[in-house]
Amino acid sequence: MAIFLVRHVTTYRYRRAVRLGRHQLMARPRDSFDQRLIDFSLDVTPAPSEVRWLHDVFGNCVAQVEFACDSDYLRFECIIKVDHTPENAPDFRIEAHAKDHPFAYQDDEAPDLAPYVQRWFSHPEDHLGRWLDTFLVRGTRRRTGQVLMTLNEAISDGFAYDRRTAPGTQSPSTTLERRKGSCRDFAVLMIEAARSLGFAARFITGYIYVPDRDGPAWLGGGATHAWCQIYVPGSGWVEFDPTNGIVGNRDLIRVAVARVPSQAVPLFGSYWGTREDELGMDVDVNVKTTSALS
Repeated sequence: MAIFLVRHVTTYRYRRAVRLGRHQLMARPRDSFDQRLIDFSLDVTPAPSEVRWLHDVFGNCVAQVEFACDSDYLRFECIIKVDHTPENAPDFRIEAHAKDHPFAYQDDEAPDLAPYVQRWFSHPEDHLGRWLDTFLVRGTRRRTGQVLMTLNEAISDGFAYDRRTAPGTQSPSTTLERRKGSCRDFAVLMIEAARSLGFAARFITGYIYVPDRDGPAWLGGGATHAWCQIYVPGSGWVEFDPTNGIVGNRDLIRVAVARVPSQAVPLFGSYWGTREDELGMDVDVNVKTTSALS
């Protein structure tokens, strides 16, 4: 068990005072048996006229922040304290019918999992299939856990990390062509590959604890993180982080789950002005343990 402290600061700067519109924030972690939210605070400057909390279609906590002012500066600061129980390796207690791949989800689960099995991207030239053929022989039966571990390792070992601040994600074909991408791109590649193999998979956004960045001071420059979950009968939704080769929840703090990445954007909003009014956005995320602050 570990107590993680997260500080997430996003700052927007404008050339002149602009009228601020609604902003939507996903930063409050999901409570579960392996992570328990102890405390969460949100500080917004300038002061909002209203902060309204709701649960979205996936059960994520979403804050809708309204403003009634003009400003050349907008800052969101979240401080999060989470009790985290790590699972260093997945316990693949797989039901008998799914121990070997390929398999079919049973009738009582299949309708609910169907949206997560449906492919998101079209692949007319089958770049994804040809890539899978380099390390998986499709149509042959293999242990289900081995298939998923191999897929996770193929991305972790075969692609270079490329941090991108631009919004959105690359298509799997682009990631395969470039042989590099961000954590969002690798999560999407694994989701699409898993779905092509008949697995239900979903996108996760949150934070990752990096021990090398732990210490008594808050360090700027970090970012949110993205990975995926794949549904395995008998084990449920299992975490896979292809960016770091992690299987299980070790060092991962879940904030939001979604069918596609555009449904789990950590922060977005609007303003009345021109594109030239934007001077930039800065994001600083730091995750540390309480022992580092004692």
